[in-house]
Amino acid sequence: MRVKSSSKPHVARKFLDQLVSHGRYHFTSREVRSALGVSANASRLAINRLRRQGMIASPARGFYVIVPPEYRSLGCLPAEQFIPYLMEYKQEKYYAGLLSAAQYYGAAHQRPQEFQVFVAKNRRPVRCGKIQVKFIARKHIAKVKVRPFNTSHGQIQVSTPEATAIDLAGYPQHAGGLDQVATVLLELAHEIDPDGLKEAATTAPVSWVQRLGYLLEFVDASERLNPLQKWVQENAHEYARLVPDAPSEKWQRNKTWKLEINTELDPDL
Repeated sequence: MRVKSSSKPHVARKFLDQLVSHGRYHFTSREVRSALGVSANASRLAINRLRRQGMIASPARGFYVIVPPEYRSLGCLPAEQFIPYLMEYKQEKYYAGLLSAAQYYGAAHQRPQEFQVFVAKNRRPVRCGKIQVKFIARKHIAKVKVRPFNTSHGQIQVSTPEATAIDLAGYPQHAGGLDQVATVLLELAHEIDPDGLKEAATTAPVSWVQRLGYLLEFVDASERLNPLQKWVQENAHEYARLVPDAPSEKWQRNKTWKLEINTELDPDL
């Protein structure tokens, strides 16, 4: 998208206006330089001027978002509105997960302080104004099922309820601990398909599935668990711990899920 007459004042702002008129709220440093037809230094000056005015923000090097007036107090677009395009720019597969995914199914007990995104390899967190994005590395990310959800500026990929449940059991440290996980699972359970849950189990370590089965049973979602229980009995060859890094000598064993119950759960039910 080329802006004519790059020597005129406010030409960079006109570039933004053209993008917005086409429903686009992101661009790269290469795109703005090409559109303005100026040197790299002149392009950086124009970008920095727009940033100082609060009109744009940069979640990642070389990637910018246009910040409309309603989001100026945030200093950035909401994460769900730019993450799909940032991941496209980085050429990385992703999905919104854990508590951020639970929100889309009406199961977020508390609004997470950071937007949680799964990627294939470790990536540094993003801070853009008041917006924080946490990236979490996930093995077999290509096998995890997702659903598209509409945002104000496109679509974002979100883990299915079944995949979200699996991840909550696998990454309780990123979800406020097991008590918080149990609380969210109570609200998420009605969205879970039993056969889909069994399929989601194949993308994760068996210990995650053992833990999830126990947690869902704990919150009285047993009607969703028949296929998963059979899968655990066939694939779990040893007992796992409810809390992996806690001792378990004096706690009971749950034979159904082959799990050592080494903590007492106290969710906000």
